Amino acid sequence: MAGIATVPAESPAAPETRRSGSPAGRGWSRNTVETRVLGVLRWLVIAGLVLFTLFPFYYMVLLSLRDLSSLLQAPARLWPALSELTVDTYRDVLAPTDSGGQGFLRFMATSGVVALGTVAVTLVFAVLGSYALARLRFPGRRRIGVLFLAVYLFPSILLAVPLFVFFTRVGLRGALPALVLVYVSQTVAVAIYMLRNYFQTVPASIEEAAAVDGADRFTIMRRITLPLAMPAILSNALFVFMIAWNEFLFALLFLVDDRSRWTVSLGLSQLAGSIEIPTTVLMAGSVILTVPIVVLFFATERLLTGGLTAGAEKG
Repeated sequence: MAGIATVPAESPAAPETRRSGSPAGRGWSRNTVETRVLGVLRWLVIAGLVLFTLFPFYYMVLLSLRDLSSLLQAPARLWPALSELTVDTYRDVLAPTDSGGQGFLRFMATSGVVALGTVAVTLVFAVLGSYALARLRFPGRRRIGVLFLAVYLFPSILLAVPLFVFFTRVGLRGALPALVLVYVSQTVAVAIYMLRNYFQTVPASIEEAAAVDGADRFTIMRRITLPLAMPAILSNALFVFMIAWNEFLFALLFLVDDRSRWTVSLGLSQLAGSIEIPTTVLMAGSVILTVPIVVLFFATERLLTGGLTAGAEKG
């Protein structure tokens, strides 16, 4: 009828339009809030961890470069002037004792020889032992693999006294080869365990094909297995090198009587235990001990992390 006003029907889109104006329609759902909050917290945690990790190292380097007089006047200054920085402390630390220095250059050479010797001997035994556990079948194979890890149930201090007495009686207490053998005994077990897991991931069918062609066991290892396992071998070499470079307890027991054979960690402890050594010299020695390992780690980080986790999954 013409006299009756008609009310327009509400369109289906009207409720959605009203809902879009509510706070819930502005994209602030629970999932969005959690995502944004966790995203901010993630970067805050990362920044905090980076600051917590790098600040002590930065302050150590800063103390090693600052002049002693300016350091005594303002020890908490984090941004010193360029005129306050000097490298004379490093010259004093690296110079030989005959010239009035601390002889750290000789200590570093000794540590390098001991660490490289430990790596070479450990890898020889670890490669052969881990390959035998991964490929050969003999009674008690699984139990032997567990026993290698059982070595780490005993702290190093328990083995220190028997080893000290043994090498003293055979006349090798102050010899570097004796220290290398001690380090090998501390690292070969975990190296065998990690390399065994990696060798188990290498398909046995490749070695069987080479054996069908007439290759013997050592030829198969040298030409097939070892090239495939080289990432894990190199990562274990870096792991053993870092342990031997930083070790202090056995170096103290075996080499303390002869300063000319000290390692760098033993020389650093001598600086820390003297009240006559300035803080700047101690920090310079700490930097010299730390920087080679830090540089080596970051230069081979991908290889180290990849090799240490290799063999974690099989298939």
